Order: sequence, then structure tokens, then C-alpha cells
Amino acid sequence: MSADTLTSIRRPKLADRLVDAIRAEITSGALKPGSRLPTEQQMTEEHGVSRTVVREAVTRLAADGLVTARQGAGVFVNERPHGALEGLLLDMGGKVSMVLNVLEVRMAIEIEAAALAAQRRTASQEADILSAFADFDATLARGEPTGAADFAFHRSIAAATSNPFYVEILDVLGRRTIPRDLVTTVSASLLQSPDYQLRLQSEHRDIMNAIRDGDATSARDAMRRHLSASQRRYQSLLHGGDAGRPARG
Repeated sequence: MSADTLTSIRRPKLADRLVDAIRAEITSGALKPGSRLPTEQQMTEEHGVSRTVVREAVTRLAADGLVTARQGAGVFVNERPHGALEGLLLDMGGKVSMVLNVLEVRMAIEIEAAALAAQRRTASQEADILSAFADFDATLARGEPTGAADFAFHRSIAAATSNPFYVEILDVLGRRTIPRDLVTTVSASLLQSPDYQLRLQSEHRDIMNAIRDGDATSARDAMRRHLSASQRRYQSLLHGGDAGRPARG
């Protein structure tokens, strides 16, 4: 077995253990709301993992609404005021109509975020976007759920605006940012199918390339197409259509 294959097998397990450990500290009260997590370096030394594993774990905790990364300050345990919105989102369950509401909010935020990312991204931020895109590919290749990887891709774009409020809004929405993670009972097999997710990744590629080229207009248009296509897919699902068909118009 190659080293790359071993890495792809081990990293998710290491990240799972780190996520569980930090979550346990939060739920037990050992890490209180508003407190800062240890630094990347401290966590790598304490848990014997790489920085990549630490970043993956933090991204997943942020996707679950447990922590928020503040640029230049660190990663902090969320205060309970986030809980009201989080509770509302959890109550959405499998309601496709609520997914459409989330998508409407995302369009108001993420279309402009993509344009700003194209204009403002640093070399490090661009690398994070490319890495998140690659992680989606790797997760899909392993046959694992891609919701967290999808969220990480969109979050990396928000971070590349260098405006922390874009990231904060996505962190509050958490995993519910990704529509298929909201729809738990309706067409679950379709929404997790490789063909469906490859189409999403093709849309991601257009966004990534526009940001990498520094083309704000194309980045804005690519994000609009991506989120609009998601709207059409879920509207079709809501009305009993086939969300897997290529959307027209």
C-alpha cells in the first residue's frame, strides 16, 4: 500500500479522534463559551497529529457551530447566543422549503464574497481554497459524505475576502450551509450520489479558477450559477421533480 493511500486512510481517523476530544471538552464545560482553543502548534504537540489534521478538525467543529475562527486572534468556543439560530436550523429537519430559505441567504452573501476573494486573496488563502477543493475530490473518491468538505470550500472563499464577518455568518449557519445536509429524508441517495456531487465539484472548479485568475466578475458569476443551480435542483425536489436532472435556464 502506498504512502498516499495510508495517509488518506489515517487522516480522517485522526481528525475524528481530535474532533471528538475537543467536542467532549466543550460539552463537559472544560472549554467554556468564549474561551480560546489551544494554538495549532499546541494541538499538534498535545495530540501527536499534523497541522493538516488540526485544521480539518477545526473546520468540522466550525461546521457544527461549536467554534468560530477569528482572524489573527485564534479559534474560540461559540457563545450561546449562536444557539438560538442553531436550534432553529436544527428544527428545519428535512424541509426542502427551509433549504431554499438558506440558499437565498447564501446567495446574498456568497456571490459578493467570491468577487472579493478574487480581488483580495493572499497566496496562503488561495492555497487554502485549492486545498479545500482537493479535499472534496479525495473525500468523494473514498466514498465518504462530502458535506464537511463542501462547507470547507465555501468557508475558505469567505476567509479569502479578509472580512471576518463573511466567515462568521457561515460559521453560524454551520453544516446547514450545505443543502443536502439539511435534507435528511428526501431523496438522500440522490443527493449523495457521485454523479450529483461531481456536478457540484465542476461548479466549484469554475469558482476556484475565477478566483485564482483574479477575475472578480467571473467569480461572482460562477458563484451565482452554482447557487442558482442548487436552487433549481431543490425547487424541483420540492415539487416532486427529479433533482438529479441537469437544470435548465
